[in-house]
Amino acid sequence: MTRTVRRTRRMTRMAGVGAAALLTLSACSSSGDSSAADPASSGSGSASAGQLSGTVTVFAAASLTESFTTLGEEFEKAHPGTKVTFNFGGSDSLAAGINSGAPADVFAAASTKTMKLVTDEGAASGEPVTFVRNQLEIATLPGNPDKIASLKDLAGPDLKVVLCDKEVPCGAATQKVLDATGLKVTPVSYEQDVKGALTKVELKEADASLVYKTDVHAAGDKVEGVEFPEAAEAVNDYPIALLKDAPNAAAAKAFIALVRSDTGRKVLSEAGFLTP
Repeated sequence: MTRTVRRTRRMTRMAGVGAAALLTLSACSSSGDSSAADPASSGSGSASAGQLSGTVTVFAAASLTESFTTLGEEFEKAHPGTKVTFNFGGSDSLAAGINSGAPADVFAAASTKTMKLVTDEGAASGEPVTFVRNQLEIATLPGNPDKIASLKDLAGPDLKVVLCDKEVPCGAATQKVLDATGLKVTPVSYEQDVKGALTKVELKEADASLVYKTDVHAAGDKVEGVEFPEAAEAVNDYPIALLKDAPNAAAAKAFIALVRSDTGRKVLSEAGFLTP
């Protein structure tokens, strides 16, 4: 073999190695640029959604019971491996529990005033967002045997009326309406949340109660609803917030997103809630 041929082969091999090195360097550079330009291309977005697991604990106003239960079931179907647990009750009691350190991920209140109890203590993460509104309606016995047609009828001396406690949003809204109209209603009892007030009528322990429109809707034929124009004087905004010390913040954010999504709005609207 001549010296010229050996030199030619050596140069060919070196050129091949150099080309391979350039291709490798180019591929690495291209891959790095793509990842930086589009983080989702790495699959991190879909992976984080798929990794949702564990329990989401939601503290929510009693009037959200039916609609949030439905949304909780929707959430669990969309995210296998998760479970949504609820603590429904009077918003003020729920706020007190959160401020006392009760473990919770999400708080949905029936008024901005009760949400403020939590935000003032620094227990919320970020700014609460109003997701629905609600207003009062009179709940009567089925068939409305007492012929209640207006708010002033609740002042009748022979009528057994139940109201929400003034400290809870339902009661505060009731008091606002009564103050605006100058009407005096003497209830046979004050209840700690709106469901308690409604139950008194359902069990025929009271003739009527002032509750939310959504609660009358949820009760079906167990009660009859009577709308009254003065209800417009006290429409409650419902805010929702991620809690600062949420044990499952990722899943909590996803649940809040569901509540505010088209699906959430549809469920809440069908329950009788108003769009904010």
